[in-house]
Amino acid sequence: MTIDTRTLLPIAEQAVTIASEIVRTKLPGTVTVKGDRDMATEVDYAVEQAVREFLAVETPEIGFLGEEDGGSRIGEGLMWALDPVDGTANFLHGIPLCGISLGLVDKDMPALGVIELPFLSSRYTAAIGDGAKANGTRIHVTDTGDLDAAIVAIGDYAVGTDAAAKNRPRFALTHELAARVQRVRMFGSAAVDLAWVAEGKIDANIMLSNNPWDTAAGALIAREAGATVVDMDGSPHTMNSEATIAASPKILADLVELIAEAQKAARLNAGIAE
Repeated sequence: MTIDTRTLLPIAEQAVTIASEIVRTKLPGTVTVKGDRDMATEVDYAVEQAVREFLAVETPEIGFLGEEDGGSRIGEGLMWALDPVDGTANFLHGIPLCGISLGLVDKDMPALGVIELPFLSSRYTAAIGDGAKANGTRIHVTDTGDLDAAIVAIGDYAVGTDAAAKNRPRFALTHELAARVQRVRMFGSAAVDLAWVAEGKIDANIMLSNNPWDTAAGALIAREAGATVVDMDGSPHTMNSEATIAASPKILADLVELIAEAQKAARLNAGIAE
């Protein structure tokens, strides 16, 4: 199917407007425990239901994948991917760093994306080949060329099953970054991380994870703003990648090398032979 971004981007924006109104006007409500230190609020479910229903009417031929209630699978053709409240823990605690993230995925690559940060009055949009915008104004990544001048955001530490093993490379990465970059930040929302790379508020983002609902919109917005978005090994990022690294192009090679060093250190600390 040929994607008509001029038609679908306004529809995506309408869906996110519906979602943002719910997030801004409703209290979190009952919290559902999904796992160890992993939760969803009534607002998460309300947003997902409202957006799913809206898109089912507007684009019935396109699949839908939501963080809370699932849906289509990657690779089944065109698919909407929604994180209804990206940064639920922040939202639950009244921290304004949370967002709605809606991407359109074509097989395993994002084709357009909308991110709304409702408590910061910021909306980020992009479609393939059309560049990226924040509140309607073109945005671009930073021109930072040295790691010691870079502010780098990292994804949350792991919780749940095998958290200790999953966190070894994350701790090693934090250690390597702290020794090399200007500052390390953890904002608690992939949507915030990727949007702020696109807008040039930060120079890079490293997440050692990759869920389509977390990254579909943000990866496309960052890429359209001039960021290079790759997997752990530096190969182009897709929805099937292991990790999500978005950075100003001039520091990408150094970051990929640093990540490899951190992975090696984590393996050595765990007693795993090279």
